[in-house]
Amino acid sequence: MQKAQVTPEVDISAKQYRLLAEFRYRIREFLHFSEQSSRDQGIEPQQHQLMLAIKGLPSDVRPTISALASRLCIRHHSAVELINRLADRGAVVRRTREEDRREVLVELTPEGEALLQKLSLLHWQQLEASGPELAHALDNVLQRVDEAEVGV
Repeated sequence: MQKAQVTPEVDISAKQYRLLAEFRYRIREFLHFSEQSSRDQGIEPQQHQLMLAIKGLPSDVRPTISALASRLCIRHHSAVELINRLADRGAVVRRTREEDRREVLVELTPEGEALLQKLSLLHWQQLEASGPELAHALDNVLQRVDEAEVGV
């Protein structure tokens, strides 16, 4: 993830604060939905994120603990704990890689696949309902950034 550079001599207008606040509100609104949906299905939000990370990894990335920790922006030992909890629930399994027995891969079980599919369908429905407002808020923020860069 790329960090933004702070330019202290540039003022932020009241409108820009409102645009940022609206964008942050729309993100938080979706995240709140996501967190509650996960809990309603009996798992913690980060467990849902882990399952989604496993299923949605780029095709050239193996589902190792390190790769998953990186995708979730958490420490290795935190990823291990999430994996342990999901394994205890029967949603994931660990498999030793045949080519390199030191490498452990994490895979969804059929139960984990079913749970992830249910949560993903709920999330798609929520995005269909609230996504336009989120996209509009992002467009407004990006438009203000573009105008600031050209001195408008």
